Amino acid sequence: MTPSSEIDRREAAGIEALRNASQRPIPDPDAWLDQEIKRNLLFTTVDGVINWARKASLWPATAFTACCTFEFIGASASRFDTSRFGMEVVRSSPRQADLLICGGTLSWKMAPQIKRLYDQMAEPKWVIAMGACAISGGIFHDSYAVVPGYNLLFPVDVYIPGCPPRPEALMAGFEALRQKIAKESISRPR
Repeated sequence: MTPSSEIDRREAAGIEALRNASQRPIPDPDAWLDQEIKRNLLFTTVDGVINWARKASLWPATAFTACCTFEFIGASASRFDTSRFGMEVVRSSPRQADLLICGGTLSWKMAPQIKRLYDQMAEPKWVIAMGACAISGGIFHDSYAVVPGYNLLFPVDVYIPGCPPRPEALMAGFEALRQKIAKESISRPR
């Protein structure tokens, strides 16, 4: 019969062997820390992060009064994929939007309602004027009843010329707006 102290020594030796087999020393941090930092850290500015989010999730509302409506509908279809700009849904309320896309001839009688749409949008907000009528009044520019451009009511960020502009031009306008947003700063008001 084996004495209990001998059994205890064998059991302790087995536990020690198991512990030694399952442990490995921590490598020198200088060898792996630099690589981990380079792979897992992102150095940027607050403006960069906020503007990245803003330009990737534009929420549009529309103010169309004429034929540019149909070109916008065509540009919103799957062929041109406006969802890559974060514009899956056109907002029905200006309070939920940060982008106002204007198109068509604007009469002075309708101008206060369009101005109210703009005023109800939360900051920051951007405006795209789509088509000749929205930019300068179009062929009706010399009429007493027509506003010769939406820029008389509020600031316009991107102008997209054409009568009506093609969907490709609208996509180029969206990209121009994204580039403009990327250059903005939260410390300087618009």
